[in-house]
Amino acid sequence: MRIIGGKHRGRILAEFKGEEIRPTADRVKESLFNVLSREIAGARVLDLFCGSGALGLECLSRGAEEAVFNDFSKDSVAVLKANIKKLGAEENSTVYTLDYLACLSRLSGKFDIIFLDPPYRFDYGVSATEEIARRSLLSDSGVIVYERNAPFPEEKTGIFTVCDVRKYGKTYLSLLRLRGK
Repeated sequence: MRIIGGKHRGRILAEFKGEEIRPTADRVKESLFNVLSREIAGARVLDLFCGSGALGLECLSRGAEEAVFNDFSKDSVAVLKANIKKLGAEENSTVYTLDYLACLSRLSGKFDIIFLDPPYRFDYGVSATEEIARRSLLSDSGVIVYERNAPFPEEKTGIFTVCDVRKYGKTYLSLLRLRGK
């Protein structure tokens, strides 16, 4: 796993190995960041189910102002912290090791990009978007990127609208924005 663009392009990241671990493939990441390219500079980013932090760190490499990372796994967070140190991104990074709902309850302010890549066997993405909406954590022009083995369920969007869905093998990326924005 590596950083594919920006000032840290080509840097290899450490990754945590485990049965439930699915790092975002480089080709999926490359396509995603082509879509997000105009939204990253100066952005405030939340990587809620971050694992090794590859998505949030990619944003920092490409000019995001701040990245907030969260993962419930202490092992994943240990790898994340090593990756943050390796890239010298400590000043722009905040790290939590919490249940995703506990993390969301601690956050304030708005995020421009929110990554939701929960474990496939649990669909925490729907309840996470509900909490993000309840707490008004997405900026008016912000985007939620939901990665899963199925598109985001249209009937569960609430105040959000699914504006784009892309399929890469068994992986779906659904991009959600605030309705009417």
